[in-house]
Amino acid sequence: MRNENKKRQTGCPVAFGLDTFGDRWSLIIIREIMLRGKKTYSEFMEADEKIATNILIDRLKHLEAEGIINKSRDPDNRRSYIYELTKKGRDLAPIMLELILWSGAHDDRPFAMRTVLKKIQDDRKGFEASLRSE
Repeated sequence: MRNENKKRQTGCPVAFGLDTFGDRWSLIIIREIMLRGKKTYSEFMEADEKIATNILIDRLKHLEAEGIINKSRDPDNRRSYIYELTKKGRDLAPIMLELILWSGAHDDRPFAMRTVLKKIQDDRKGFEASLRSE
């Protein structure tokens, strides 16, 4: 497990962001919640990228400790938890949109997903507002 207090001491905002949310798996979890409406551990396990259970547990704990997500008991299944983005997590919407736009401009693989890219290009402000809403 990562040391939660191990932030780079440079004061650099890019380094701070990367320490907070910037690894591959954290961004995949944020994507699953923000763009795909996933909320449970089992739903995250179904992601196309096939995250390992130990990594998923680590990243969920890290994102919760950083205030990016909240964890609460599932009212329908008291043995499970629901994960939701906090305001701090929803504030990552513009970053996620920029990642998608950048990938759309540079990923020329024939299987690259373009559905969300088209929605952003058609109505960026509206799309971002929907991601930021609770």
